[in-house]
Amino acid sequence: MTTKDLIKTEYNEYYSRYIDLVSKDIELVNGFREDSNMVLEFFESITNEKLDYSYASGKWTIKEVFQHLIDTERIFQYRCFRISRHDKTSIAGFEQDDYINPSQAQNKSIEALVEEFKAVRQSFIVLLNSLKNEDLKFIGNANGSGLSARAAAFIILGHSIWHIKVIKERYL
Repeated sequence: MTTKDLIKTEYNEYYSRYIDLVSKDIELVNGFREDSNMVLEFFESITNEKLDYSYASGKWTIKEVFQHLIDTERIFQYRCFRISRHDKTSIAGFEQDDYINPSQAQNKSIEALVEEFKAVRQSFIVLLNSLKNEDLKFIGNANGSGLSARAAAFIILGHSIWHIKVIKERYL
């Protein structure tokens, strides 16, 4: 299953910015493994001084961006799980900025963030490996729009690419 298999009705157009960044030929679970390596290599290569850097007042630090990737992955894994179980209940949206201060990302070491990322990512991979294609194709509702379980997963892959690109452009 690749992004070529996705149909535009499986996700809100807003998420195209992420899905379009994912290689069209990458199989979903392999994509998660490759993305894991890319994310870890990237964040572990940044100096401690830079990890606490923010390019402008009110903008997140690099550690906070990493925490945002982890938090968003948790949320989209939950969406993927519920939708793959054919849950038709609308899943509420979330305000990403509200999650940063309580996360205490600025007080975490890169090692702690890496450990957290690895645990969340492995959990998502285990979930994806347990699902049938028909369940991944099921379309539920998240934040007022249709969303398939597989689209929720592919969004996460593009989301990390998006934010690493932003870090490279604005922080490093």
